[in-house]
This record gives sequence, C-alpha cells and structure tokens, in this order.
Amino acid sequence: MASEQPEIIWRRSSRSIEGNCVEATLTLREVVAVRDSKDPSVQLRFATGPWSAFLGRIRADGFG
Repeated sequence: MASEQPEIIWRRSSRSIEGNCVEATLTLREVVAVRDSKDPSVQLRFATGPWSAFLGRIRADGFG
C-alpha cells in the first residue's frame, strides 16, 4: 500500500556555509521542524506562531 503522506521537503538556510547548515520544514500539523544537516536525526519542533515571532525578531535585529 502506498503512503498517504507527502514527502517532507527540507529547506536549507540561505545563510548556510561550508556544510554548516540549518534546515527547516513545515509539517502537516502546522509545526515547524528544524534540524542541523550534519545530524538530521535530531529535530526541534515549534508551533508556527512562536516560530514566526522568532524569525520576525531576527529580521528586526538585522540578522536575517
């Protein structure tokens, strides 16, 4: 039987250099999963609201 779940597509940070990469994806349950590309077995998960606030603060502080 074929899986009903779509393939997860991880997006790499545009600021990643020399293999030091942060990757993120949005899951089906509206959760953002974040991982280090060197150890993809470990993931941090955030609700979309707090994740958006985090990104907004980074951008406001001039880091993104």
